[in-house]
Amino acid sequence: MRNDDLYIYTFYRFLSIKNKKKVKIYLDKYFNKKLLRGTILIANEGINASISGTEDDLLDTIKIIKKILRIRKLKIKINKNKFLPFNRIKVRLKKEIVSLGKGKIDVTNLTGNLVHPDKWNDIIEKKDVKLIDTRNIYEIDIGRFKGAINPKTKSFREFPKKLEKLGIKKDDKVAMYCTGGIRCEKASAYLKLNGFKNVTQLDGGILNYLSYINKHKKKSLWNGDCFVFDSRVAVNKKLEKGKYTQCNGCRHPLTSQDLKSKHFKKGISCHYCYGNRTQKQQLRSLTRQKQIDLAEKNKKHHPFKKITTADY
Repeated sequence: MRNDDLYIYTFYRFLSIKNKKKVKIYLDKYFNKKLLRGTILIANEGINASISGTEDDLLDTIKIIKKILRIRKLKIKINKNKFLPFNRIKVRLKKEIVSLGKGKIDVTNLTGNLVHPDKWNDIIEKKDVKLIDTRNIYEIDIGRFKGAINPKTKSFREFPKKLEKLGIKKDDKVAMYCTGGIRCEKASAYLKLNGFKNVTQLDGGILNYLSYINKHKKKSLWNGDCFVFDSRVAVNKKLEKGKYTQCNGCRHPLTSQDLKSKHFKKGISCHYCYGNRTQKQQLRSLTRQKQIDLAEKNKKHHPFKKITTADY
């Protein structure tokens, strides 16, 4: 390796993929020979991925993906890390690369206006703009833009119904954001499909905004940490691993104080989900946690083992 850093590449693109099964078979064979970790979702509507590994392996992977999808451009958000924040490498075929549950939506042609991070502050500071956070409750709990509307969704599929309750008018000025851009891009297309006339979205999401703010030392309107869907749990304003751990039962980020709750059981539950999980769910989590603890104790490999630079 050239240095002690590993990298996380996050990217997505809406495009027509007609041979998704062949794409999966090709990538499965390719990843079988690489020490990479992460998830790639492939659907007829496009690709959505977060993968981690060495810089060389990731650059090679991007070349392969561009080649098999016959594309030239792919916007990639890059973070350095000291370990691979995923348990395994997975290539999954899905109906949607981000599930809204509203059937086929022509996102490429319907999506709202993309706002570059350098213009975002100007947009959301306007009093006549309705700023909507398209992420879930547990994500918004630890960080958000000031004044953002919380739809209070438990999953993105709830967004259309929750939108109806927000009282947003179709001629209102709407601005939306999410973690990496994919959810608000699909949400903005859904709004435009349903008659909303003035819809904008943060290009590249929170991660792109924070990257721009850090690089150019601009004023930040972001408050708190940003939840990410890997074992880092969250990143702070500097895009470094945050202070949170995560409940394996409900995915809610937890502070050190949350871990002291009598309802916190490692790998099983926390005070956010205690009493809401079925006995079967708790037993499954307990069994998994025992297997992990036993493997760690005996210093054996297991699917959830953290891979660091020392493993290369």
